[in-house]
Amino acid sequence: MRPVWRVADVRAAEAGLMATLPPGTLMQRAAAGLARRCALLLSDRGGVYGARVLLLVGSGDNGGDTLYAGAHLARRGATVSALLLTPGRAHAEGLAALRAAGGRLVDRPPALVDLVLDGIVGIGGKGGLRETADQLAASLAERSGRDGTRATVVAVDVPSGVAVDTGHVPVTAAGRLCAVRADVTVTFGALKPALVVGPAATLAGHVELVDIGLGPWLRGSPALRVTEWSDVVGWWPRLGPSSEKYRRGVVGLATGSAVYPGAAVLSVGGALAGPTGMVRYAGGAREEVLHQHPSVIATGRVADAGRVQAWVCGSGLGTGDESTAELRAVLAAPVPVVLDADALTLLVDGKMADRLRDRDAPTVVTPHDREYARLCGETPGTDRVGAALRLAAWMNAVVLLKGDRTIIGTPDGRAYVNPTGTPVLATGGTGDVLAGLLGSLLAAGLAPERAAAAAAYLHGLAGREAARGGPVTAPDVAAALRPVLARLA
Repeated sequence: MRPVWRVADVRAAEAGLMATLPPGTLMQRAAAGLARRCALLLSDRGGVYGARVLLLVGSGDNGGDTLYAGAHLARRGATVSALLLTPGRAHAEGLAALRAAGGRLVDRPPALVDLVLDGIVGIGGKGGLRETADQLAASLAERSGRDGTRATVVAVDVPSGVAVDTGHVPVTAAGRLCAVRADVTVTFGALKPALVVGPAATLAGHVELVDIGLGPWLRGSPALRVTEWSDVVGWWPRLGPSSEKYRRGVVGLATGSAVYPGAAVLSVGGALAGPTGMVRYAGGAREEVLHQHPSVIATGRVADAGRVQAWVCGSGLGTGDESTAELRAVLAAPVPVVLDADALTLLVDGKMADRLRDRDAPTVVTPHDREYARLCGETPGTDRVGAALRLAAWMNAVVLLKGDRTIIGTPDGRAYVNPTGTPVLATGGTGDVLAGLLGSLLAAGLAPERAAAAAAYLHGLAGREAARGGPVTAPDVAAALRPVLARLA
């Protein structure tokens, strides 16, 4: 997993490292890495020599990184123009280096621009962009270069205007995000939350991490971790000569109903794609489940289902008395439980709070934002990581807060983010598939936070796979899980 660090931790690491180095070394490392990435981008647009580069320069070290990178490019033959947003506070040494390399200052963007470096605000910025900077950011989409295509925008460390520790982005009165939209973000030393969570993550474009030597100086716990393919491969249960259906795990699903049989079919489909050896279904949609999935053992009630190693409860279950009784039976089972959809609605009145908190086995809840608001009495707000962690602590459960960048929070304060999310999953029934897959992973023995992280990661890949064939439906996602999971081998 890739660690993601808060601003305070990055600042402390920078201070510790700079105390061991000659003055300016860290900035030179950052600028050299930034310039190298810009040169690679310009190689796809006709090369560095003769390229037109615009630097948007704010005050402080972020502006210094930008000016020094511009000097590197100017020495390689690029025409580099710098627009200083706070002329009296520009980094003096960086400005001198740019001028010495042949760069020039301008008071408005040139007509032709191949590449823009966004050095307006770094990790110390707060409160969004000021009016002048916001107008500049909005105008970048109109800039084009010598080949007639839109200028490439490179954010320096983070896109200017984002809240670095939360990923929040202020919105203008017209509904536009008040921050720079980058094609590439070159970040230094460590990933920051705004590059992986919240609306800011969509503005960062492709993120490239430049190593400037901070690693040994980053202390304590990261703000969150990003799941990677290698993590999922390492966690995935492997078959061996002694494998048999019961040893692989048995997952039970108390999902769907006579009114919503599709939720049962979809959740069972997600579970069957997972690593367990058997799926048991308990509910009012057993005929439809058996028609679609004849390998499933189906009964009408949780009490009749037999032994399982994990339960999934809630998708399409309904909220009547019978559904409430089934949820109680699931919560009483001494095995890991996934609570989704209607099961979460049944928790809102608090009557099952003691049953939930007193469970010895792990619980995973999977709310989207509206379900979160019903559970907590407020929306996740601007800090989705903090929101997931608060709910996890309150419920004593692992929380999988669904969204474009799904967050997994644990009761002891650890957080993970899924990088594979896609808007195509915003369609009815895909959450049922996710719940089934998650339950299968729990039944196979994965720790709840690993099961949640792996399920979200693979579910996102399945959404992308399904999108290759056109508009996506939940059955498409369930079907796409199989080719995605085949790659794990």
